[in-house]
Amino acid sequence: MNFPLPSFLAVSAANPWTYVLFAAIGFAFGYTLEMSGFGDSRKLAAQFYFTELTVLKVMFTAITVAMVLLFGAVGLGILDFSQVWVNPTYLASGLVGGLIMGVGFIVGGFCPTTSLASASTGKIDGMLFMLGGFVGAFLFGETEKYFDGWYTNAGYYGRLTLDQVFGIPIGAVVVIVILMALFMFWGGEQLERIFGKKDLSKEPKIRVAGAVALFAGAVAVLAIGSPSLVDKYNKVTFTRTETVEVLNADPIVNTYVYTADEMLENRLAFTSPAEAFKAKFNQAMNPVYLDVRSEADYNLYHIEGAVNVPLERVLEVVPVLLSEPPANTVFIVMSNDEAAAVDAWKLLIGSSVQNVYILEGGVNNWIAFFGENDKALQADPTAGNDQLGFIFPAALGSRYESCSPDPIEYEKLEFEQKIILQLKRDKSGGGCG
Repeated sequence: MNFPLPSFLAVSAANPWTYVLFAAIGFAFGYTLEMSGFGDSRKLAAQFYFTELTVLKVMFTAITVAMVLLFGAVGLGILDFSQVWVNPTYLASGLVGGLIMGVGFIVGGFCPTTSLASASTGKIDGMLFMLGGFVGAFLFGETEKYFDGWYTNAGYYGRLTLDQVFGIPIGAVVVIVILMALFMFWGGEQLERIFGKKDLSKEPKIRVAGAVALFAGAVAVLAIGSPSLVDKYNKVTFTRTETVEVLNADPIVNTYVYTADEMLENRLAFTSPAEAFKAKFNQAMNPVYLDVRSEADYNLYHIEGAVNVPLERVLEVVPVLLSEPPANTVFIVMSNDEAAAVDAWKLLIGSSVQNVYILEGGVNNWIAFFGENDKALQADPTAGNDQLGFIFPAALGSRYESCSPDPIEYEKLEFEQKIILQLKRDKSGGGCG
């Protein structure tokens, strides 16, 4: 079975000009840093003495412009923000790390990226700072095992954004951040005037027009709003490739594009109990079983390793599903039959969670398939739609025999393959300057 290349390699292989684009972006980034004085440690350190605040103004200009363009594109339906990598929030270690970096910035005059800009122009202080960064990274790797449990768990919030923290629309967040940034720009100039004796009358007037345009863009983002979950669901498409073997000739490869509703109608989003079971032992996959039934049904009977996320709480776990699992993760959603699982699938697909499948026939079908010899389970003829179709002598959870079938007994299990891994976005790092 062939699996897709990571998205970076796939895009680069299909279009080698992407390397030229990356080089051009890198050149422009480095040129801008040097032009703004980010390669001069004296200019960088001067911001802490309020005499030269170019660093603050350049960085916040980049942040605010990117924010307006990003969420403007999201509101217009051009970009799916769920597919933009957001670094998980580790509050405790973030505070400690920020303090260490801040002190280092003041003492050394550089942050990691600005030291690269300085070193590239032959400045010795930038080279030594960069060397120190490499040594520090090496020592961190060698000592990380002693505090891993703390810095990865203390204050962990996963994928967390300001609209989630304050419970307000993302457009409102954009307007508030832009207003804060404009106030900081104004305040920074006043500090430069007071401490740096800077003559503000000589500053270019175009900066005022830029501030007005930035605020107008933020208001436009607020007015546009964000696409609803239904809108995003209706735009989802799936690409599936099928290979047809031809006698004495090269195989024919057919590519089909399906909407989300077509995936359901053609039963392509459903995986059989056999395939869902064998996924556990497929090294190319990392299956996660999401049981969206009520806690009572889950406690009564559930597949070994399944995680209970009741349907009404599915959207709460979306940030974790988007940020944490590895790229080869497959989410298999299940309910007693299929109704609740289909609803959960639509919510997850609309939220841009990839590689989501529905357990065909639900838990009832799983029991019927693997529980033939489980004498403790009796069929319940009175069960209604999406209710457990069996009578259980006790709430044993995953301790029934059919909850964890014997892999040796079912080693030669055959099934129709439905699970096809989709490309997932790559993680990206963040930093200053």
